[in-house]
Amino acid sequence: MIRLLLIALWAAPAAAQDVFVLGEVHDNPAHHLIQAERVAEIAPAALVFEMLSPARADAGRGVDWADPVALENALGWDDSPWPDFTMYYPIFAAAPPGTALYGGAVPREALIRAMEEGPEAVVAAPDLLRPVSAEEQAVREAGQAEAHCGALPEGMLPGMVAAQILRDAAFAAAVLTALDETGGPVVLITGNGHARTDWGVPAVLRSARPGIGVFALGQMEGSAEPGLPYDAVVMSEAVEREDPCDVFR
Repeated sequence: MIRLLLIALWAAPAAAQDVFVLGEVHDNPAHHLIQAERVAEIAPAALVFEMLSPARADAGRGVDWADPVALENALGWDDSPWPDFTMYYPIFAAAPPGTALYGGAVPREALIRAMEEGPEAVVAAPDLLRPVSAEEQAVREAGQAEAHCGALPEGMLPGMVAAQILRDAAFAAAVLTALDETGGPVVLITGNGHARTDWGVPAVLRSARPGIGVFALGQMEGSAEPGLPYDAVVMSEAVEREDPCDVFR
């Protein structure tokens, strides 16, 4: 019943959008299957991946996406920190022939500079940096503290938020490039945090270019509170994983 309701919620705005931001919990295979289903429905002109640098995405354009081994090798996925490529491959397989591929990953050096000097020191286009209120900053710092199991020194939290702001700006820049070069629609594959409509990539896109249509899907595990900051939410069972706080103990 819930799944049918959520599919109905998704179907209503799907045809009118320029950009679809499809969130995920990175290591949940069910989330990638949902993303693949959506990609098949949308038939995008371009796919943008958080997980790929521009150079790796360019390498992926030149191979047959029907060959998962060749594609994985071209993308250098095995050398990346992301979950196994078999989870992500259905997304590529669902895309129409000729879909353009873009990467939005931020180099480590840029992330470090943003953490030390602020994202404005790295982002070339100021319109990709939306204002952050003191209240939002505090909420985001608290979220970073929780995500890192309370193990980070308080002085590191502003830098962690700055890194996320930089990533949002970089992903938005890649999406806008893809939209301008292909005409859209464009699908962005990213984590749920970057898919938020209040301060993630959708918020950046709507601020930088108000005329485009953006739809954001969040994918949660277990149960979720009402009023989550997405245009639609899909629920799935949680996967078994080790306690992420173990690395801080």
